[in-house]
Amino acid sequence: MKKIRVLVVDDSAVIRRLIVDLFSGEPAIEAAGTASNGRAALEKIPQLNPDLVTLDVEMPEMDGLETVRAIREKWPHLPVIMFSSLTERGAATTLEALRLGASDYVAKPSNANGTEGLLEQLRAELIPKIKALCAKSSPEAVAAAPKVAIRPQLAQRSGSRVRIVAIGISTGGPSALHSLIPNFPENFPVPIVIVQHMPAVFTRLLAEQISKHSALRVHEGAAGTALIPGHAWIAPGGKHMALQRRANAVQIAINEDPPENSCRPAVDVLFRSVAECYGRETLAVIMTGMGKDGAGGCEKIRGVGGQIIVQDQQSSVVWGMPGSVVEAGLADQIVALDQLPGEICRRVGLTIRTKEQVPASSV
Repeated sequence: MKKIRVLVVDDSAVIRRLIVDLFSGEPAIEAAGTASNGRAALEKIPQLNPDLVTLDVEMPEMDGLETVRAIREKWPHLPVIMFSSLTERGAATTLEALRLGASDYVAKPSNANGTEGLLEQLRAELIPKIKALCAKSSPEAVAAAPKVAIRPQLAQRSGSRVRIVAIGISTGGPSALHSLIPNFPENFPVPIVIVQHMPAVFTRLLAEQISKHSALRVHEGAAGTALIPGHAWIAPGGKHMALQRRANAVQIAINEDPPENSCRPAVDVLFRSVAECYGRETLAVIMTGMGKDGAGGCEKIRGVGGQIIVQDQQSSVVWGMPGSVVEAGLADQIVALDQLPGEICRRVGLTIRTKEQVPASSV
């Protein structure tokens, strides 16, 4: 099997060497080369033809954001993983990189635990993401991809009125959410709740970032908040978000129960509570992401008669989460990312015109 070739871009010689050493112990991955800044990386990409680029945020001459922009202009489909510090500044910059088209990110390793600790951190966080991002377009993965289809009885069923939209998303999520939420009109008639797999700090900044570009108000979820139409809430990083019914209102509940599917927040936690609170009036949306988080929650939503749609494989950065729902026979419909805003609005009783549908003369 052909090895995944990775270009390592970081101004720290220590980090570059650490990643190269990590790859030397991985039979499926090899270092195609290294670069100390973005300018050097752009020169090496056409020479080395890597399958993926790891990219530091802060570098001399040409930083990570400038480099992501340039890569997306010249190589729009080349996966890029950002190295981010878990600080407010690092989170803000990383989210901007993801908005500009970076595929994913990993935490910048800390040297607190020594070399072995650094390697273990990178092995746990970086290697699975490299394999997942590169598997999508590999000939082996395409040949092995299961030929799945929506069960006719699910595709043709008529749904009841929708009173809640619940979204589960992970790898590739920030960019996808930027393509989705800003296309909803101000009069969106139901609340939206979202689990995006991210650590603390990131989720608050993501909510603020999306809200700036949207007619809807987007918030980080907070305990005791009552859900109202025209607003969206993103689960806070490092904590589970669930819903609970209090008298005539549905409120957000936050907890720090153990991770599920190795995730906290977990989509399954949110979706189970949505099924309990809204039953058949639920619309669940599973979007791009690694793993199978959300499949169990979708089974609960299906059990109470709710509707489930998933993002299609072609527009997903990784089709693990939506693919697991489709393979389980739980999806009502598979929808491309650019068609999701319209389909969601149709199911909640609205008709919208996406940016692509607006005539140039009317902008």
